[in-house]
Amino acid sequence: MADARAEMLRRIQSALRDVPAAERPGEVPLAREYRRAGAPAGPELIAHFAERVAEYKATVQRVPAAELPAAIAAACARRGVRRLVAPPDLPAEWAPAGVELLRDDGLTNAHLDESDGVLTGCALGVAQTGTIILDAGPAQGRRALTLLPDYHLCVVRADQVVDLVPEAIARLAPAVRDARRPITLISGPSATSDIELNRVEGVHGPRTLEVLIAE
Repeated sequence: MADARAEMLRRIQSALRDVPAAERPGEVPLAREYRRAGAPAGPELIAHFAERVAEYKATVQRVPAAELPAAIAAACARRGVRRLVAPPDLPAEWAPAGVELLRDDGLTNAHLDESDGVLTGCALGVAQTGTIILDAGPAQGRRALTLLPDYHLCVVRADQVVDLVPEAIARLAPAVRDARRPITLISGPSATSDIELNRVEGVHGPRTLEVLIAE
């Protein structure tokens, strides 16, 4: 491992050997010839996003925005959720009746792990890859909220879905550069493979991801 690290650093130093010490990245124009804008927002884009998310073994449901609270309550009822973690600024109308909402006012890791799940919004959805992006912004909370509970119920508004990854990166720039917030990319439930290539779910995050697309 140490030899590999040393070799990587050597290659980086070699590639940068002719760069002036005072030069900054923004001073050098780069050719960006890849597609930076995709399909406009609309039913077809939402359908594409929903299809991609479902390919990751996530449960996806498209619901009218007015019916979102009822859809949240129904999703919790199906799983028998009784204690649900939520960011402090989760919209009040999203709180499902009959479920104890644990708003994060400093919840410990034990509280997060012992809950039945977590309910959040998101920053963006990417139709190209079926990826949901969180940036610790409104209705998302801190990163630990979506890493420890075994079930993640995530709301994606239709106007948050973009077609391409470059579009998402451009929209995230203020959160990263100005607010210095962490970015979490979610492509389906947490999963990995052991040394024998057996798929194991729930190792690095929720075992179950359910997505409600509010249109």
